[in-house]
Amino acid sequence: MSVWDRPEPPTRPVPLDRERIVAAAVALADGGGLEAVSLRKVAARLNAGPMRLYGYIATKQELFDLMVDAVQAEILPEEQPGDWREALRGLAHRTRQAALRHEWLADLLGGRPAFGPNGLALAEATLTALDGLADIDTVMRIVETVSAYFTGAIRREITNLRAERATGLSKRDWQRAAGPHLTKMLATGHFPALAKAVHDATEVNAEASFATGLDWVLDAVAAQISRPSA
Repeated sequence: MSVWDRPEPPTRPVPLDRERIVAAAVALADGGGLEAVSLRKVAARLNAGPMRLYGYIATKQELFDLMVDAVQAEILPEEQPGDWREALRGLAHRTRQAALRHEWLADLLGGRPAFGPNGLALAEATLTALDGLADIDTVMRIVETVSAYFTGAIRREITNLRAERATGLSKRDWQRAAGPHLTKMLATGHFPALAKAVHDATEVNAEASFATGLDWVLDAVAAQISRPSA
């Protein structure tokens, strides 16, 4: 029986429920990442014995599934999107914003769906917006393709943010520190394409890069589905 279907035990002596347990776990993860989350630490935060939590949650993976579903409530659209591009663009940007609030989410994106209530509602809203766009197999490939883009982009952005904190170097500081070595290597003439990128490419921030890449993916999807069938 899944965690979604398993009834909760009585709350005595310390009032507990899965909502409180998940909120405590999310708070721990927001402060220290997934490595800061354990049933023992969640129990301590709730002033409950660790064994009591096993009546509500059997494994750490179940806890992670519940945490993801809780955050997916933040990703749900406030109203049904008007068209498929708006639906997928909104899904991507809301997922990115949720991951910036809860960086640990980036570590759990892209895995097998857990079928929690918010996850199911999110999938339903997305597929409803794409209904009639193409046959269902094509629609599923579209969702997978767009999800693969924004999942990868979000993970890269979060990885860079973590690197900045771990090293104490901002992106600009890191570029200055690496600059002398890179300049020396480019001066050898062995990396002309890279040299052009370093010297001529326009630097954009993470949000602009994310939005541009997303629009290109959506343009490619639009071009694919507009092709006449063979």
